[in-house]
Amino acid sequence: MEGDTFSGFGNGAQVDGKVLQTVQKSFVQVQNILDQNRLLINEINQNHESRMPDNLSRNVGLIRELNNNIKRVVDLYGDLSYSFSKSMEVSSEGDSAGTSRSDGKLGQKRLRPSAP
Repeated sequence: MEGDTFSGFGNGAQVDGKVLQTVQKSFVQVQNILDQNRLLINEINQNHESRMPDNLSRNVGLIRELNNNIKRVVDLYGDLSYSFSKSMEVSSEGDSAGTSRSDGKLGQKRLRPSAP
């Protein structure tokens, strides 16, 4: 897949195969964390419903773990967004075409993905 490109954007922008692999890897990591969070939330709810002092005390640590997982997901999405936007900038620069402006000077036309 290395060196392959994906033209899945409406404007014809291409994405390198390495970028797609990075995106997929990040989404797998995020999904694993979210699955873990679901289990943590279920355990927190069960402990809360039991109203047993030991279980309620355990919830403090579980909630901390949940909070840390949420921070990790935010960081992963931030890194993913940054990497993806950088790859799109590089792709756009490679797709730049010279255009003639009304003043007769040569300008650059950059292709960018349109917002959904």
